[in-house]
Amino acid sequence: MRTILSKLKTREQISHLCEQLRNQGKKIVTTNGVFDLLHVGHVTYLENARALGDVLVVGINSDASVRRIKGPKRPLNEEHARACCIAALECVDFVIIFDEDTPVSFLEQARPTIHVKGGDYLGKEDRMVEKEIVASYGGRIELKGMVKGYSTTSLIEKIVKTYGKSY
Repeated sequence: MRTILSKLKTREQISHLCEQLRNQGKKIVTTNGVFDLLHVGHVTYLENARALGDVLVVGINSDASVRRIKGPKRPLNEEHARACCIAALECVDFVIIFDEDTPVSFLEQARPTIHVKGGDYLGKEDRMVEKEIVASYGGRIELKGMVKGYSTTSLIEKIVKTYGKSY
């Protein structure tokens, strides 16, 4: 049985592991995100991504990256804690933290067969920065819907509305 910490990998480790797995004929699936407050939408999304292949590698935005993308009040949980929560899921094989605002360098390391994006990208595929890099080595993008009503932003808004700043 793998431990949570054994699933956390560096860029170099991911590159080497994915190369070995490809040589074994394994279908590598990747996805990425902030995963700030783990909820059923994330879990369902990751299980659906894992079902597309043999190995699921999840890229987590670093704290600095999240602040640049989401603003100075995010993330709520620091990167190591977020990575450990994602690694604790049975459907996730490996987790990597990346510091860039996009997952392009992560994808260059992992070179997945399939890179999964949320359904919120439906109709916006031409604006995906990942599309070109994944296509460059014969991979493809797959869109998977999220569970309606679940997002980290909506959970934060619900907490603030319910408890205010006094909680």
